[in-house]
Amino acid sequence: MARILLALLSGLVFGVGLVVSQMVVPEKVLGFLDVFGTWDPSLAFVMGGAILVSAPAFALARRMGRPLAAPRFEIPTRHDIDARLLSGAAIFGLGWGLVGLCPGPALAAIGLAPTLAIVFVAAMVVGMLLFRLVPPNRTNVGAPERPADA
Repeated sequence: MARILLALLSGLVFGVGLVVSQMVVPEKVLGFLDVFGTWDPSLAFVMGGAILVSAPAFALARRMGRPLAAPRFEIPTRHDIDARLLSGAAIFGLGWGLVGLCPGPALAAIGLAPTLAIVFVAAMVVGMLLFRLVPPNRTNVGAPERPADA
């Protein structure tokens, strides 16, 4: 039960932060991304604030034996760059740049701008389902391929 309550509290804090920072307002995000037009740098402060909060938290997590409400930390350990990562990042960037939403803010925006957010979330779900059809890549981009008998 503690895990569920902590997850709910974390989600609420994250959602409120997205609304307060206006990350759920596509025009605000698109203004930030328009560096050669009428650039709005205010979201850089949101990103800087996120780094100021998360960096000490990650440092603390490395020193803790385990989290408060889970058996172990789930910190990614992969460092390889493959075609799936690059294509996913490109698709994410295109979607963010075209619409001004990404997954977290889109879910939070459903209550604020339901039509755009619901269309975005539906497209996101379709993309997630399509991703399951793509077989995993066994080699890394830029890494030498291993011989078949290795």
